[in-house]
Formats: sequence, structure tokens, C-alpha cells
Amino acid sequence: MGGIIGAAVYRKASDMSHVSESIPTCILCSRGLAPTTYRVGSLSEAVAHEPRGVYTVARTFYGDRALLLDAHLDRLEQSAHLVNIPLKLDRAGLRGALRDMLHHAGYPDAKFRITVPQDGPECIYLGIEPYKPVPEAVMQRGARVITVSLVRQNPVVKATEWMTIRQPTFDSLPPGIYEAILTASDGRVLEGLSSNFYGALDGVLYTAGESVLAGITRRAILEIAPEVLPVSLTPLRLSDIPRLSEAMLTSSSRGVVPITTMDGHPIAAGVVGPMVTRIRQGYDAWADTHSEPI
Repeated sequence: MGGIIGAAVYRKASDMSHVSESIPTCILCSRGLAPTTYRVGSLSEAVAHEPRGVYTVARTFYGDRALLLDAHLDRLEQSAHLVNIPLKLDRAGLRGALRDMLHHAGYPDAKFRITVPQDGPECIYLGIEPYKPVPEAVMQRGARVITVSLVRQNPVVKATEWMTIRQPTFDSLPPGIYEAILTASDGRVLEGLSSNFYGALDGVLYTAGESVLAGITRRAILEIAPEVLPVSLTPLRLSDIPRLSEAMLTSSSRGVVPITTMDGHPIAAGVVGPMVTRIRQGYDAWADTHSEPI
């Protein structure tokens, strides 16, 4: 596919200063890979240009390796079928297109999104941007989060509408707040705007088992965490927040992020605790072992 993509569309990261920081965005159809008609500076900006449908997001390791990519693609197909999008991915072709884009972009590591349109699923939208790790200050001191009364209407489907619905909440987060955690009307604590949420209470790690997106990183955490403490797929309640001993969030692009303040309440005395530290170390080792070529 390399011959389809010209140098005018893909530039090495070192050359980006000459092209107003645009990122690679392409459409993959049966004829091959072609650039989109729009130019954007981030995956977030690309949302306004991409069609309605379903999507998945992941990051790379060591340039062109990924974690559980087939699991991401399984969920993408499942989401499509649940909203009546006829989809059977050409996985070899999709992987080849992603590799081609990554190699041409030349980012040390990248975050990428795969979007399947509701109308016209035979043409898949691909976008990649430079991977930005969680700020070291957040990893060392923990994230400050707040809760918001917002629920994903169809949590088993990763639909593009959710990116649009959640954006105003993202945009209105107070300064210094890293993430918003969604809560149901009955006080259940569910998930983040773009993450899964976990809290430790009385020696048990709780995370919602229903009414949340089954995150891909969450699958690994549910394997790793029981080596540290028991896990219950039961949502916490808002009333539990002041009593939490530790808390964290996870996502495919961020891994494990400790939470040390929630709705103004210090968690683990406001410092990163040993449970989250051990789970994070376990996940980092697991990710290093399980990353595979795209």
C-alpha cells in the first residue's frame, strides 16, 4: 500500500513543523488507502469530520506494536452488529494499512482510531496522532477527578455519538481536573468519560460490571488485580467515596492512572497508594510482554 500514499500526505514527525501540525487521516476501501479531504491537528478535531458509526481507539508500543488489537477488532465488529452495521473486517488489510500509516508518519509511538461508518461500512476511517503519555506529575501525585451525572446510553456499543455527547463535559472540566467519572441517578459510580473506574474499599477492589463499556485494558486488569486484592464487579456508590482507601482509572491509551482526589475528598491520604502501584507495575510488565506487531 506504500505506493498509494504520497509524501505530500504523510510526513515524518521531524517535518511536521512545516505543515501546520496536521496528522495522518485516511480512508481504507477495497481499492486501497487514500487520504481524507480534511486536514486536522488531532484525533479530537477529526471527530467533527468522521461519519456516524462505531469506533475503537488504541496506542502503539515501540512504534508499530499494539496490545490486544484483535480484541479491539472483535469489539468493533460486535458494536457494529449491535447497531445493524453489516461488518466483516479484512483484518490483514486493516493491519497493513495501519502499519503503512505508522511507518510514513514516523511517530515514536502513536494513538490511533478506527471508525466504521453506519452508512458505507466498506470504507473505514483511520487516523493517527503522536502518543502523549500521562503527565509524570499525574502518575507520581495521582489524578484529581470529579463525578458527573451522565450515563452512556448504550454502553456495550462504542458508538461515535458518545464522542460528541461527552465533549461538552470534557470542555467544562475545572482546571486541574483530569477526568470526570459518570454516575447513575441512583448513586452508582460507573466509568470515566474515556476510562474505566476502580475503587478499593475494605480490602476489595470494586468496578462496575454492567452499564459500562467493557474496556480492553480492563480485561488485563481483571487478570492482574486479583494477585493484589480481591475484585468485585459491583459498582461503588457516591456515599462510598470518602471511605475509599485507593482508586484508579484505566484506558487503552493511558494504562493505569492513580486517583488521589475525588470530588475534593483525598484518597489514600492524597498520595498514590501501594495497591495501585502494584497493579500499575503488573500491568506495565504485562503490556511489555503481550504487545505484538500490528
